[in-house]
Amino acid sequence: MAQTFGVNLRGVIDLLSHHLYSSPRVYVRELLQNAVDAVTARRLFAEADGQAGERVPARITLECPEHTGDGTLRVRDTGIGLAEAEVHTLLSTLGGTSKRDELGFARRDFLGQFGVGLLSCFLVADEVRLVSRSARGGPAVRWTGRADGTYTVEVDDSAQDEVGTTLTLVPRADGAHWTEYDTVAPLAAEYGSLLPYEVRVVGAAGPAVITAAELPWTRAAVETTAGYRERLAGYCREVFGFAPFDSVPLEFGAVGLSGVAFILPAGAHPGAKQAHRVYLKRLLVGTSIEGLLPDWAYFVRCVVDTSSLRPTASREALYEDETLLAVRDALGERLRDWLVRLAAAEPDRAGALLAAHHMGIKSLALVDDELLGLAERWLPYETTRGVMPLRQFRRSHPTVLFTPDVDEFRQLAPVAAAQDIGLVNAGYAYDTDLLRRLGERDGPSTARRVEPRELLAALGRPDEATAAAHARALAAAGRVLAEHDCEATLREFDPMSLPALLIADADGARRQDAAAARAEAAADPLWSDLLGLLADDGSGAAQRLVLNTRNPLVARLAEVDDAALLESAVRALYVNALLQSHRPLRPRDTAALTGSFLDLLDRAIGR
Repeated sequence: MAQTFGVNLRGVIDLLSHHLYSSPRVYVRELLQNAVDAVTARRLFAEADGQAGERVPARITLECPEHTGDGTLRVRDTGIGLAEAEVHTLLSTLGGTSKRDELGFARRDFLGQFGVGLLSCFLVADEVRLVSRSARGGPAVRWTGRADGTYTVEVDDSAQDEVGTTLTLVPRADGAHWTEYDTVAPLAAEYGSLLPYEVRVVGAAGPAVITAAELPWTRAAVETTAGYRERLAGYCREVFGFAPFDSVPLEFGAVGLSGVAFILPAGAHPGAKQAHRVYLKRLLVGTSIEGLLPDWAYFVRCVVDTSSLRPTASREALYEDETLLAVRDALGERLRDWLVRLAAAEPDRAGALLAAHHMGIKSLALVDDELLGLAERWLPYETTRGVMPLRQFRRSHPTVLFTPDVDEFRQLAPVAAAQDIGLVNAGYAYDTDLLRRLGERDGPSTARRVEPRELLAALGRPDEATAAAHARALAAAGRVLAEHDCEATLREFDPMSLPALLIADADGARRQDAAAARAEAAADPLWSDLLGLLADDGSGAAQRLVLNTRNPLVARLAEVDDAALLESAVRALYVNALLQSHRPLRPRDTAALTGSFLDLLDRAIGR
C-alpha cells in the first residue's frame, strides 16, 4: 500500500527560509517578485478578457513601519489577487505558485517558478498576513501564516475593496531593523530599480519612487555616440567602481537578452571569479553571478537583463542548462568580434588592450585563428632581440625557435644572441601551445622547440692546440663532474665574458633514469630483463658543462699544474653555471659550492 511522506512544516520552513537564501535581505526581492507577477497576471487576464492590459493600474507600494505606525511592513500591489480556493491551494502548499497553469498563463511571463518565495518573509517575521481580492470576482480573503507552520484562512469581504493584495509582515524582535525605511528603501532600489512598473517606498517623509523609466544601457534616439559611451562609462563606475576601457552593447533578441559588457582597464587575474550583474525580467538576480561568459573573458564585467535564463531556487545564481550554454557562446562570439574590429579600426588601443589582458586573449587564440593572428601581431614575447610581437620577430627569423622553460631561455639567450640565433621564451602560460598552433596554421617550419644540444652543435670547436692545452683541465673536470651526472666539453663562443654554460641533455637524463630503474629492479629478473629491452646501457650524462675557451679565466686553466686547484676551479665553474641556469641545487651541488668557495678563498688568503 502506497504511503505519503510525513512533512514537518515548521522544519521545512526553517530549512528553506534559513538555508535556501544567503541573507535575510533577499526577502525584499521576493516580495517585489510576487507583486510584479501579480500585476503581470492581471494585465494578461485583462487582455484575455478583451480589455486593454496597459490600462490596468500597475502600482507596488512598500509602506515601512515609520508610515504604518504599528511596527509592521505592508506591501500593496494592484495585481490579480487570489480567491479563497487559490489561497488554500497556492499559499499553503510548498512548491505551489500562482504562476503555474492554475491561472491559465504561460510560466515564461512570470518571475517566480518555485512557490517558495513567500517563505523568505519568515527570515525577518514571525507572522505574515495577507489580504487579497481576486480580479475574477468573489469576496476578499484573509490569510495568516506563522513561523511555527500553522495558518488560518477566512473570508472577510470588508477587508479590502480594490482588486489586489496587501501583505503585512509582523517582524520578529531581532528582525525589526530589516523592515525599517533605511533598510527597505536601498534594498528595493537595488533589486527593483529597473522594474517596468512603478515601485514606491513610503517612510516618515512620504513616498519615494525607486524605479527608472528606461534601462540604463538603452540608447536614446537623440543621443550622440560620444554621449552614449560617456553615459555607459558613468554607469560602469556606479555599479562596478571602475572606468571601463570600453563598453560593448549586447543585444540578443532570440534569447531575450540585452545589456552591456564593460572591459576592465587593467589586467585581471585569470583565476578571478566573474562577477556579473544579472536581471531577470528587470528584477535583479545578483551582483556576482558567475558562468555568464566563457572563462577566457575574465577581463569583462556584464550587466544584462534576460527573459530566457533560469535562476536557481534561491534566485542567487543561474541554472546551468542548454539556454545558458547558448547565451555564453553568443556573448563570447560578440566579444570576439569586437576584439577583431578593434584591432582593425584602432590598432593602438587594441595593442594596449591585448597587453593588459594577454592571458585571456592567449587562451582564446588557441582555438580561434583570427585571434591567433591578433596575438601574433600584438602580444609581446621575450626574445633574443628584445621584447617584441612574434610577427615582428619573424621578419628577421622566419623559423621561430623557442624554449618552453623560462630559466632555460635566460641561460641560453646570451649565447644564442651572440651567435645570431633567434630564440623565443615560451615558458609562460599558453606560449608553447600558441607557438605550436602557429606551426599548425602556417606549416611545421614556422615554429619549433629548440633543444639545448642544438645550440651546442652551433658553437665553434677550439683548434687542436687549444684543446691539447686544456687536456689536464678537461681530465680534472671529468673527475669532479662525474658525481654531478655531468660531462665537460670545450667550445669557443661569444659572449667572451661567459666562462661556462650548463646544458641539459634530455637523452642523457633518460638514460640515467633507466639505469637507476634497472638497478632497483635487479632483484626481480623479469623486470630487469624487460627494462634492459626498453633502455640502452645507461651511459651518457644528464647535463653538459660547456667551457668557453675564449673566456680569460678558462684560458688560464691551461696554465694550472696543481691538480687540486684545477678541481676546485672546475667545481666553482660548474656551480656558477648551475646558478645561472636557475635550477635547484641538490645537496651535492650545495656541498660543491661550499667546498670550492672555501678552498679558493683559503688559497687566496694563503698568498
